[in-house]
Order: sequence, then C-alpha cells, then structure tokens
Amino acid sequence: MTLFDLQTAQTELESKNPRTILKAALAHFDNIAISFSGAEDVVLIDMALQIRKDIQVFTLDTGRLHPETYRFIEQVRKHYQVDIDVLSPNREQLDAFVKTKGLFSFYDDGHQECCGIRKVEPLRRKLATLDAWITGQRKDQSLDTRGEIPEVQADTAFAGAGKTLIKFNPLLNWTSTQVWDYIEAYQVPFNELHRKGYISIGCEPCTRPVLPNQHERAGRWWWEDAAKKECGLHAGNVKSD
Repeated sequence: MTLFDLQTAQTELESKNPRTILKAALAHFDNIAISFSGAEDVVLIDMALQIRKDIQVFTLDTGRLHPETYRFIEQVRKHYQVDIDVLSPNREQLDAFVKTKGLFSFYDDGHQECCGIRKVEPLRRKLATLDAWITGQRKDQSLDTRGEIPEVQADTAFAGAGKTLIKFNPLLNWTSTQVWDYIEAYQVPFNELHRKGYISIGCEPCTRPVLPNQHERAGRWWWEDAAKKECGLHAGNVKSD
C-alpha cells in the first residue's frame, strides 16, 4: 500500500472516469476488494482485471437469492477465472431470527433487521480484513441516498476501532445507460433476470420487475418509503430526518 491521503484523493478523483478511479484505488491499496452483486460490479471486475490480475472479489449469499443470481455468480467466476469469496450469514443469528420471526417478517417490520443479519453482518466481517473496498454505487440509482456521495470516502460505518477503511465508488457518475453500453460493447456477463424486467436485483422476496418508466429501485422493498431504499451495505448514505 502506498501512502494515501483522503483529501488529496477526493480532489484528484472528483468527476474522473471509472478507469482512472480504479487505477488509483488499485495503486494505493494491495488489500482491497470489489463488492460484487449486480451488473455494475461486473463492469468493475472487467475493468480492474485490465489493470491488475490479482484482484479480490466477494459477494453476499443471503440464502434468499434468485436461482438466476446463483447461476450468475458462477458464470462470472468461470468467465473471468477469478476466485469469488462467497459470504454467508452467521448461522446462529439467522437460525434464531427465523425461529422467532419466520421467513417473511420484513413485510410487516421493514427489511432492516433481516438485511442486518443476512447482509450487513457478513459484510462487516469481510471488511474487517480489508484496507479498502470498491463498490458499484451510482448517483442515479437513488438521488435521495446516493446523490451526494464522493468518488472516494472514509467508510465510517464499517471501519473497525482505530482503523481507517477507504471506499471507492468508480461508477458514481455513470448512468445506467453507460453501464449497459459497456456491457454490450465488451460482452460482459449479466444476470438473466435483467431480460425479465428486473433492473436492481436483491433477494427474491424483496425484488420484483419494474414497469416501463419506473425508477430502477422501484422494484426493491416496494412496500417501504422510496427515500430509504438502502439495505445497510451503504448505511452512511441514509441521513437521519
């Protein structure tokens, strides 16, 4: 890892293209990983492998993903010949939660508790082993929660005690159209659910296809407040009222 100054990096990387941000991230940090779940993240894997071959990639297996998503993870692994660290929830926490509240409590209580066990805890466990991570966040996914985030930031939500964790968002200023133009141009693998009307894809019970002209996040947690559609992986994006 080379010497890293966050304020300088924020200034130098502001409004830069994704490759420039990725190059900076991979040059500054050896112990860094790409968080993989959707189409944006595979674009990042495709770009990153052109810069450095020994990239780390991880994904969250909540136990509630669509069959198509599991096949997609395997497709990406084989296509790029890259190891993917598949993270599972803590068994004891999950068993107790399901025993107490059943399999669909989120429709009544909101998704935060379920996501906390199935997503946030495994992510926290993984990030404790890293110095930095790379995400596929884009501003246009949710102006309410992602409109003001920078290209590089200190991740205070997941940093351990006495430790600085850096988070890079190389695709921040790209639109969905730019992502899919790249996918088509470079034949990047994508989840077959996208052919069935799904845009933003999460767990099967909490994701549905969107209608024409609906925002891509409309299919996620559709029964909840549209301004709070974050599962906790990017908890710092949600501001208190």
